[in-house]
Amino acid sequence: MASSSSSSSLRNWAYHVFASFHGEDVRKTFLSHLRKQFNYNGITMFDDQGIKRGQSIAPELTQGIRDSRISIILLSKNYASSSWCLDELLEILKCKEDIGQIVITVFYGVDTSDVRKQTGVFGIAFNKTCAGKTEEERTRWSKALTDAANIAGVDFKNCEAEMIEKIANDVSNQLNATPSRDFDGMVGLEAHLREMESLLDLDYVGVQMVGISGPAGIGKSTIARALHSRLSNRFQFTCFEDNLWESFPIGFDEYGLKLRLQENFLKKILNLSGVRITHLGAIKERLRKLRVLIILDDVNHIKQLEALANETTWFGPGSRIIVTTENNELLRQHGINNTYHVGFPSDEKALKILCRYAFRQSYPHNGFKKLALRVTKLCGNLPLGLRVVGSSLRGKNEEEWEEVIHRLDNILDHQDIEEVLRVGYKSLHENEQSIFLHIVVFFNYKDSNLVKAMFAGNNLDIKHGLKILLNRSLIYISNDGEIVMHKLLQQMGRKVVQREEPWKLRILVNAQEICDVLERAKGNREVSGISFDTSGINEVFIKKGALQKLHNLQFLRVYKSKINDGNDVVYIPKEMEFPSFLKLLDWEAYPSKSLPAKFNPNDLVELNLQNSKLKRLWEGPQHLPNLKKMNLRWSYDLKQLPDLSNATNLESLDLHRCESLVEVPSCIGNLHKVEQLDMGFCINLQVVPTLFNLASLDYVVLEGCSQLKNFLDISTNIRALAIADTMLEELPKLIRLWYRLRFLSIYGSVRDPHVGRADIEKIPDWIKDLHGLISLQIFGCPKLRSLPELPGSLETLIANTCESLETLVSFPTDSQLVELYFPNCFKLGQEARKVITQQSSTACLPGRTIPAEFHHRAIGNSLTFRPGSFGFRICVVVSPKPEMEEHITHYSMSRICINGVPTDQLILTGLCEIQGEHLCITQIDLSDEDRWLEPEKEILLEIITTHQEVDIIECGVQILTDETYITIRSYDSRPEQASEDDDEISLMEQ
Repeated sequence: MASSSSSSSLRNWAYHVFASFHGEDVRKTFLSHLRKQFNYNGITMFDDQGIKRGQSIAPELTQGIRDSRISIILLSKNYASSSWCLDELLEILKCKEDIGQIVITVFYGVDTSDVRKQTGVFGIAFNKTCAGKTEEERTRWSKALTDAANIAGVDFKNCEAEMIEKIANDVSNQLNATPSRDFDGMVGLEAHLREMESLLDLDYVGVQMVGISGPAGIGKSTIARALHSRLSNRFQFTCFEDNLWESFPIGFDEYGLKLRLQENFLKKILNLSGVRITHLGAIKERLRKLRVLIILDDVNHIKQLEALANETTWFGPGSRIIVTTENNELLRQHGINNTYHVGFPSDEKALKILCRYAFRQSYPHNGFKKLALRVTKLCGNLPLGLRVVGSSLRGKNEEEWEEVIHRLDNILDHQDIEEVLRVGYKSLHENEQSIFLHIVVFFNYKDSNLVKAMFAGNNLDIKHGLKILLNRSLIYISNDGEIVMHKLLQQMGRKVVQREEPWKLRILVNAQEICDVLERAKGNREVSGISFDTSGINEVFIKKGALQKLHNLQFLRVYKSKINDGNDVVYIPKEMEFPSFLKLLDWEAYPSKSLPAKFNPNDLVELNLQNSKLKRLWEGPQHLPNLKKMNLRWSYDLKQLPDLSNATNLESLDLHRCESLVEVPSCIGNLHKVEQLDMGFCINLQVVPTLFNLASLDYVVLEGCSQLKNFLDISTNIRALAIADTMLEELPKLIRLWYRLRFLSIYGSVRDPHVGRADIEKIPDWIKDLHGLISLQIFGCPKLRSLPELPGSLETLIANTCESLETLVSFPTDSQLVELYFPNCFKLGQEARKVITQQSSTACLPGRTIPAEFHHRAIGNSLTFRPGSFGFRICVVVSPKPEMEEHITHYSMSRICINGVPTDQLILTGLCEIQGEHLCITQIDLSDEDRWLEPEKEILLEIITTHQEVDIIECGVQILTDETYITIRSYDSRPEQASEDDDEISLMEQ
């Protein structure tokens, strides 16, 4: 079987899946839904429509089986009534044995033992088929059915939607686990991987953090990517988080940046869109039970590790976290002691690396050995430099090699990777240089398909250019489709641009006086892009014809990189005209009420005019065949949208906070590629298309649309939905089929004060049928008194400012819930309060008295106690300061310090708004890494608020014992006598 598996990985498969089934009823029901799900996930299935079925299996079907990576055997009660199906089964099992084809069995309304033994209804059908057949045929079929039944499969007993999703996930995982050949032939790589696998100790059931350190360009990322490719199939979820070096820009709020890092990380690892988190415990709560492989590449700041992998307890047993960095001290600071330092290759290996890229073999061509040795030495044996320079020398003669050597020889410091790589950049063809610079300035971290659309119809050969850049290690395309520049090459690219006269280049970058630059650029047909940062400039005046004369301008960005650096204003004339061939118009705070009358959006791929002064965009229909993204977010004055019926390729439409908008054109309901639609807080929106059943729709926001009368007919493929409370009763009965829905947010009138209305008093019971739901947020529903039974999949529950809420159901002992937030819910009853405080590791609710189970208590923000062996829970009473009128308007955090040393454990003290005193609870689990907290020694715990609007009144600690650690989330719902604490809380609420 080893050879089968090996040959399987090398085959070029025509299809991902072949499905063997029997019956038109199966084809029209289960199989049609499965095919639709596969199409959504990008999985191709062999189509047998049009193939006539006879006594023997058709050659087309035989070929279809052999050309498919995976075969799914759909065993229904009537499967064995078809000799055709039984012959298909024989061919599938033969391909499994001969070429390593993956086989998945689905028991669709039939018992596994009946298939294995050919008994029951299934056996009756089989015996009828065998009547008149030879004993040899019967034996072969019988053995095949037994073998198929012995293959672990999917047993159809529950919801069909869940079953389809499970099959689709299994198929995706199997396809993703196919071994990669991307790193075959890389010099010395296998030795690096053996060292890393030894450090990772994959048989160890605990969690391991391992570092890879070394200088820039040495190959750390290559090793990490090869590990990711080789090991991914051994983990439930994997994530390669790259380019972390630019995730902590100076001058930004640390907490907000950590939230952004965690949101992007969870979005990537869980393959979810629209992820929104409200605190920094989200990674632990989502991943602590999962076996994950996480690679954090190019880390240069301790805060990045604190945000994404602060503790091993954040991840499930068997997880591995790999960190690459140039800073070995950073690894030690974070407690990562298992580190693999990547050293420079030997002279022999360095020469091989250069030759691989220059000659496509491990040794130099005749007459080039001395030249190759000189280049290797000048590149300092640095692998990245050897690859880039080697690629640039491919196909060149001796004289051209000498020219490159001369340039390298004039670099004062041969270890300066940026200068070495500059040689590789300058050796690129003009086509690739231009693509490189465009990506650096405009399209880094953009989806590769979007980039290709931007260059469509351009003289640049983008497909060939991207291939060249990829081959020369200048860029790579990450798993989620983003184009990412290599860090140092990106820095180099910026320097290349800024060292030249900007108006002589094809791209203008960060010009301090844009008008002066444009004046010098008059008549210059070479300018294709302008990226203009207005930060630090008080006033910018753009003249009438400044842009019009730039006939080849295709990419225009006007933005502000520093948010709080003054009142800069951009003035543009009413008669200003844009060039005719713009593909990207990204103008933050566009200052006019409309785009120019002669504006031509025919070539636009992305239109980003967020925070604009626009009242309308343009009049009448426009030809918009290329438009993929339209962002008009926070354009408060926008009154109408243009006719978008011709925008047939539109994928994302963002109208968030377009508060003057009254109508969304009906044509939007016919744009069948739209994936994301945000109409949140369009408070005057009254008319939307009644039919919005777009199969592509993934993420919809309708919160705050208080005047919207009819709910949209939304596709069952939806994964994230935010709605107003008034829409609940109007949701279609198909809500139970929303098996992909993961995030649901319900917003009431408190969040929408512009229009008075009768608020909801009850959440419908159908909420429990959303079996895939992991996050439910209910905000500002003042008349809501109770919560119904909730789905067992739920992990986060937020009920914010629901003043009348009194009761909620107890959750089962195997509940997934870890976060329970109930800020400003002042009427919570005793039982509800016990559920919140005892059945979650993180909680927030109104209160002024710490619960009785927190035995260690102290007035103020500090206390001393012995921590125990398992950990402890912390509860604090927080209160808005009197001068703030008992109203917190921002998120607030409190940091935990132990023995005077600040930790990264935080207590959330605010969710948007907190009125009055609240209890905030968090749990700290002690692991092997916390041995410095000796159980028998006292420690000093301090809670330090990081916000000026809140005081910490009291704090308490509950020591977790062997018993309480296990049962902390198993709430006993039997009624108990009310405590003094409960009485005091009741008095407070009155």
